[in-house]
Amino acid sequence: MDFAITDEQQMIIETVRAFVDRELTPHEEAVESSGEVPSDLAESIKRKALAAGIYAANMPAELGGGGLDDLTLAMVERELGKTSYALQMIVARPSNILRACVGEQVDRYLAPAITGEKVDCLAMSEPDAGSDLRGMKCRAVRDGDEFVITGTKHFISHADVSDFVILFAATGEEETEHGAKKLITAFLVDMGMPGFELQPGYGSVSHRGYHNNILIFDECRVPSSQVLGAVGRGFDVANEWPASTRLQVAAVCLGRADRAIEIATEWAATRTQFGKKIGKFQGVSFKLADMVTQRDAAELLTYRAAWKSNQGTMTDTDAAMAKLVASEMLAFVTDEAIQILGGMGLMDELPLERMWRDARVERIWDGTSEIQRHIISRALLRPHGG
Repeated sequence: MDFAITDEQQMIIETVRAFVDRELTPHEEAVESSGEVPSDLAESIKRKALAAGIYAANMPAELGGGGLDDLTLAMVERELGKTSYALQMIVARPSNILRACVGEQVDRYLAPAITGEKVDCLAMSEPDAGSDLRGMKCRAVRDGDEFVITGTKHFISHADVSDFVILFAATGEEETEHGAKKLITAFLVDMGMPGFELQPGYGSVSHRGYHNNILIFDECRVPSSQVLGAVGRGFDVANEWPASTRLQVAAVCLGRADRAIEIATEWAATRTQFGKKIGKFQGVSFKLADMVTQRDAAELLTYRAAWKSNQGTMTDTDAAMAKLVASEMLAFVTDEAIQILGGMGLMDELPLERMWRDARVERIWDGTSEIQRHIISRALLRPHGG
């Protein structure tokens, strides 16, 4: 494995870094205090991201996207991760699931998502299902050439600024050696369809301005032409989703850790107590050493997984390890950074307290740390019949 950054990758990193510094970071405090990203600001950021060529960087070039490989994309996500999530997500990376679009779905959903004309969101989580996707209760019943959808989804990120939903619902059952299992189907559902209600979600301490929503379907009728993939094969469509989003989370955590370490290091190098810089005290210097060591370890796991993805050899375990270690590393780094700054670290004059709060969700969404450990341990035990 060679993680040496090429000239092209360096140019891309510098482009994204400059964009974040110029177009996103200056708005952090306003978004944090208001809990909103003004629509005109969001539109301006989107236009500038499109002009800079960094919008839809994860989509193939032949479809009009940035065409970045997974390792380069991880480096881009790392730079975007240094700023507010509500702002960096405007520089959209449409869901990889949309690559399953066929026929008119390409023109109606995939192409507009790449050009910025439409925004997608993903609806899997339910109040009583959580990580148990087979346990989802939202159902879609065929009625002629339509499906009638009934059920509730929650924790649906940025649905309030989306144009359509990639919805997963149960469409039947199949018998397996472990008993009956639900068949899951993916649908493309436009916002505002009859029987589809969007409600505000829950207040969260993490990622202010980046909202979660509740989606309620009450006999919402969707044409069968809006089935994404095959009926009952929704998990086939979603195959690329968990690994790619876990890599994204891991890379974003690296970027946020970079910034926290930079703040803590500068403070330790300039703050004087008892007649000398506090970085001279082992109690502080050893914290910095542990922070950067854990950050670099997470970097290696993340970049290894992304490199293996480029080779077509990445496993669920690779992505789980990267997400687990990077998200838990970020919790440690932001906490230690605040400890180094003392009381000032908890004040909203600095971004550390926000980064500390934001770090908490990373160990939960896209699969909790416990889910990642389950994936890793299952891969170890399975060859032995465990």
